[in-house]
Amino acid sequence: MKQMNLMKWFEVLFETGYLLFDLIAGILFLLHAGQTLFLLYGAMTLILCFGDAFHLVPRIMHAFKEKDEQVIWWMGKGLQISSITMTLFYVLLMLIWQETFQCAVPLVILYLILISALIRIGVCLLSENNWTAGGNQKLSLIRNSVFLVTGCCVIYLYYTTRMFSPVFMQQMIYAITLSFACYIPVTLFSKKYPMTGMLMIPKTCAYIWMVVLGLILL
Repeated sequence: MKQMNLMKWFEVLFETGYLLFDLIAGILFLLHAGQTLFLLYGAMTLILCFGDAFHLVPRIMHAFKEKDEQVIWWMGKGLQISSITMTLFYVLLMLIWQETFQCAVPLVILYLILISALIRIGVCLLSENNWTAGGNQKLSLIRNSVFLVTGCCVIYLYYTTRMFSPVFMQQMIYAITLSFACYIPVTLFSKKYPMTGMLMIPKTCAYIWMVVLGLILL
């Protein structure tokens, strides 16, 4: 029981700290909103913050109200919202690449990112996902398969400019890769093996890493 309490408090503190970090970082970026690059970073960070808040705030409340059905419902609904905002996050990361390196996104990559993002958002909006009632494994596989396409295309963009990047910006490749390496196993195996859900911690750290790389530019 004591171990469970410690894990619960760690989750609460970690998730609260993560949301506060994103909020503060987003505000710092917007203070430099005269530059398009930091306006994009600010939008990306705040979308990440508010999108994840819809899922994480109910999770924090669930730590103290485990049997509250309304909180459980919001956890599912928040997962839907954060899935959509996470998709927008990577579209903005593409625009950040374009603004950072003053390069046009190759048309094939642009279409792949936009089409896969639209498909994922469309699938996320389907009521058949049963977000608030245990989920739909088939639709989960579909929406996360196209999400992987989005992520791989963004990784490719940063990979193509790695030789021209400051050393710290080259780390964006590793941060994005880490986020997907942790996220995909959770979507595939968390129902059968709940402990894989622990991978969401390094996945969240990968998002913090991406935001920090933008803060370094300030």
